[in-house]
Amino acid sequence: MAFVKAAEAAAIPSGEGIVVEVEGKKIALFNCDGNYFATDNTCVHRGGPLGEGLVEGTTVICPRHGWEFDVSSGACLTNRKARIGVYPTKVEGEDLLVDVSAGS
Repeated sequence: MAFVKAAEAAAIPSGEGIVVEVEGKKIALFNCDGNYFATDNTCVHRGGPLGEGLVEGTTVICPRHGWEFDVSSGACLTNRKARIGVYPTKVEGEDLLVDVSAGS
């Protein structure tokens, strides 16, 4: 695995997401009660920015059309046939690291 620094963990308030670029790829990072998740930032429905969506538990709601995704698995709760890529994360010290080469 090739973990790289994506952000400082403290930069993501609990219950929120941010958008970062990691190795040329836009990634959404989420803090779900101290558990960190990384997903593709683009909604598969119509390209909405998931990192700007409302977070409820481990669900992010796309700000454009309301499609819902589980950020821990990438599963779409609105359309069971759809999904987004998810990436392994880990916290080292104050840094949130992501491995974009291991996405699903």
